[in-house]
Amino acid sequence: MATRPGPLTEWPWQRLGNFKYLVMAPVAVHGARRVVARGWGDIDLAFALILPSLLLRMVHNQIWISAARYQTARSKHRIVDRGIEFDQVDRERGWDDQIILNGLLFYVGYLAIPSARRMPAWRSDGAVAMALLHAGPVEFLYYWFHRALHHHFLYSRYHSHHHSSIVTEPITSVIHPFAEHMVYYVLFAIPMLSTLYMGNASVLGIVLYIAYIDFMNNMGHCNFELVPRWMFQLFPPLKYLMYTPSFHSLHHTQFRTNYSLFMPLYDYVYSTMDKSSDQLYETSLRGAEETPGLVHLTHMTDLQSVYHLRIGFASVASRPSATGAMWWYMWVLWPVAWLSMALAWAYGSSAFVVERIKLGKLRMQTWAVPRYNFQYGLSWERESINGLIERAILDADARGVKVLSLGLLNQAKQLNGGGELFRHRYPKLRVRLVDGSGLATAVVLRSIPRDAKQVLLHAGPSKVACATAAALCERGVQVVMNPNKEYDMLKSQIADSKASYLERRSDNHHTPQVWLVDSIDDEEQKMAPKGAVFVPISQFPIKKIRKDCTYLSTPAMKIPETMQNIHACENWLPRRVMSAWRIGGILHALEGWTVHECGDAMVHADKAWSAAIRHGFVPLTKA
Repeated sequence: MATRPGPLTEWPWQRLGNFKYLVMAPVAVHGARRVVARGWGDIDLAFALILPSLLLRMVHNQIWISAARYQTARSKHRIVDRGIEFDQVDRERGWDDQIILNGLLFYVGYLAIPSARRMPAWRSDGAVAMALLHAGPVEFLYYWFHRALHHHFLYSRYHSHHHSSIVTEPITSVIHPFAEHMVYYVLFAIPMLSTLYMGNASVLGIVLYIAYIDFMNNMGHCNFELVPRWMFQLFPPLKYLMYTPSFHSLHHTQFRTNYSLFMPLYDYVYSTMDKSSDQLYETSLRGAEETPGLVHLTHMTDLQSVYHLRIGFASVASRPSATGAMWWYMWVLWPVAWLSMALAWAYGSSAFVVERIKLGKLRMQTWAVPRYNFQYGLSWERESINGLIERAILDADARGVKVLSLGLLNQAKQLNGGGELFRHRYPKLRVRLVDGSGLATAVVLRSIPRDAKQVLLHAGPSKVACATAAALCERGVQVVMNPNKEYDMLKSQIADSKASYLERRSDNHHTPQVWLVDSIDDEEQKMAPKGAVFVPISQFPIKKIRKDCTYLSTPAMKIPETMQNIHACENWLPRRVMSAWRIGGILHALEGWTVHECGDAMVHADKAWSAAIRHGFVPLTKA
């Protein structure tokens, strides 16, 4: 919101939430009635394109959002080297409001203006007239209206809402209060209404004009420079007719310069052009290569996780995946998820950058292997997946990355021995491979209630399970296990003096209240006593089916407030919370530890915990 919200700040349908698209129902109902009553022949092109054009605009904007987020994560041409936080994502999640408004105004205009009906598909003279009208009256009036918005009275009541975003994204361009948008639409209506009045308007001309506005708005609010220098060298006057992302970025950092809409001409004429515009353009275009100190290697989980990536849907990525936020997106775009999976499977030949964050002087990137959970379980896919992981490791090593942490199933023992395969294959690796199991063990141990005298270990022979069981036995806590081969293996790892604290579970054995689980089915959960506490010891959450039991989070910690550019949730974890395995890699980089933590090697849990607390990471729960 603006600092002092003025009248007509809220959008009329704001309280409808995700049901706001229902305001377009009259258009759909009107069209359906016309088809039923008079057939498809009664629907002219202008009316038929109202709803499809809105959908195309949404797709167009989403492509810009994803492309811009991908580029700002990996590109050396970033303009403002600052982060985006959750408050900006929340503020900008209503970027489609202006598309709905556009559809309603088109519908009202179609009904109210006779000449809007039966418009031809295309007229060249009308398109030329619209271009001239935009370059003249629209750009001129916008410039002065925009300057007026920076007067303290209007700025505090309206335009400050837009300028809350110092680091811009494509959708920042349309984040304005309702009243402000209404004025913009009056300005943009000048070319359309004028050509309707002159009789040379066309459907395609109007559609292309709106597409031009969207394109320039999105392009100008990217936080990376993408306009090549040769365009201005080939046609020097273009610098007065088309702005660049770096040109408009100065308006968001300096506020009192570069007011123009898309044409810097009026800033030149009225001497409001920022004097550093050309220099910033050259600097941003030249860029500077950045070597992260840490790379976290993850992968997609289920099919819908592609939407949850930072480069996917911003509002979905900003919430834990388990909340089911924007569930209708998931179902409507379910075929797209299948298509993206198929394309990734067929053509995904390397990990790609999805996130860039910073903690103090440590710069970090997240890379995603283009594979999904179910593919990691396919035996014939193991060689291919290990090849992708290997290429990522070698790429990081060649770039001078200090630490690469293996996330989720990239560290699976059955896949590559928890990363040991690559350490043996490349003994001279400079990048350190980390699975973060030491900190994960520490978090699990501190999640167990202090007064617990007995726990049930319902897990496979993972490093965290074994280390946790051994530590509990050393602490004098009875660890009960199912009578299987894991019991014998774990028994051999515990000192003889403490081996009595590890015992096999029997039918007449008292069932402990605390269950350490990596995966568990519904029937096994029903065997737990009332009031049981389920403590996950894997990176994947367990399904919650018992209302009379307590389910703790997967091992994770809250991140320091100083960590920047955090505006997406890590899978199912809450905002500003990271898995302990990932934090383990961060600690490796911060502490400068020079050993690998993969295979059977593990940083001592107490050492990892002390480092985490020292660097500002905070426990989620207190035992």
